[in-house]
Amino acid sequence: MINEETQKFIQQHRNSDVRTLALQASRYPGVDMPAALTQIEGWQLAQHKLPRWAATEGLLYPPRISMEQCSSEATAQYKATLAKGSLLADLTGGFGIDCSYMSQNFDKAIYIERNSNLCHITERNFALLALNHIEVVNNECEETIPTLPHCSWIFADPARRSSSGGKVVFLSDCEPDIPALEEEIMLHCDNAMIKCSPMLDIAAACRQLRYVREVHIVAVANECKELLLILRKEHTEHIALHCTNIHKEQTNIFSTTLENSHAIRYADEPMCYLYEPNAAIQKGNCHNALSEKYAASKLHPNSHLFTSEECIKDFPGRCFRILEWTNFSKNGIKELLKEIRQANITVRNFPDNVQTLRKRLKIAEGGDTYLFATTLRDGKKVLIKCCKA
Repeated sequence: MINEETQKFIQQHRNSDVRTLALQASRYPGVDMPAALTQIEGWQLAQHKLPRWAATEGLLYPPRISMEQCSSEATAQYKATLAKGSLLADLTGGFGIDCSYMSQNFDKAIYIERNSNLCHITERNFALLALNHIEVVNNECEETIPTLPHCSWIFADPARRSSSGGKVVFLSDCEPDIPALEEEIMLHCDNAMIKCSPMLDIAAACRQLRYVREVHIVAVANECKELLLILRKEHTEHIALHCTNIHKEQTNIFSTTLENSHAIRYADEPMCYLYEPNAAIQKGNCHNALSEKYAASKLHPNSHLFTSEECIKDFPGRCFRILEWTNFSKNGIKELLKEIRQANITVRNFPDNVQTLRKRLKIAEGGDTYLFATTLRDGKKVLIKCCKA
């Protein structure tokens, strides 16, 4: 419970710096300052991560770590497009973001969380959001799974931190241990969705889990945020791979399979246009399928840059028009960079990093010119000058 004076303080200082407020605590003896700072900081984080929740008055926010670990509005909405049915069970409820969005496609949902404080917060928030079809259960998920009725979907977001607080990336090192629980989970549902770290080794995860049928790599504004594993008992010959990049304007999805048997084409040198696949595709390592679908040629097996004579308008990534390119010779670079004082530099399969190369070229950051330092198929190091297509 937050007293009235504390509530007023929260409203008046919503946009204030929490560190500054913490130093002024003695000036407000009637204010529960720890509670106030938690709510102010939570609301400030929600403005960017959960704008619709931030616009809802009266919601309570958990401590910062739960805010950092919860899904964003964009990724929660994406998960909601993948699942629907009669009953959803969320084994690792947390702040309830995924459960709240996914549950809108279900007749009923069960939110399970071992932290009693989070249960109190989410129960109040679900009521304010008119999500009255969600049942809140304060318990360990391992104890609750055997008691569940049959679910259309079960969702889990295992904690990716060790007991000492360090981050882990293997599924078996997370809490709960999904590989150990997989058979029990699949006894109680038709489908399961496991949210994982974007750093997870996909092949290793598929080896650990028997029932993976789909993999979704989810990026927001070209930054990988989540890896979703969809589990089903029905056998499929190939595991589907969906590389999703969410932008405000649109969501781009490139679909293929994990078995990368596609033929890839290579270019001897840069053509008229240069392409850099988005972050989800880079994580999925599905460059062969990309080359085949878009008739784009790769510059080098390890460069992950593509080129073409004609502009590919719907290429899932950044597209540039090549102005000129040169080998890394002193005269060639001097000629290419004449009259250029600033540029955006990217390195792909190149010995120098961006900072070293920028210092070497004496080029400031920014502007409308884009420089790509990379390696061609024959091992030649080149610098490519481009502009946005």
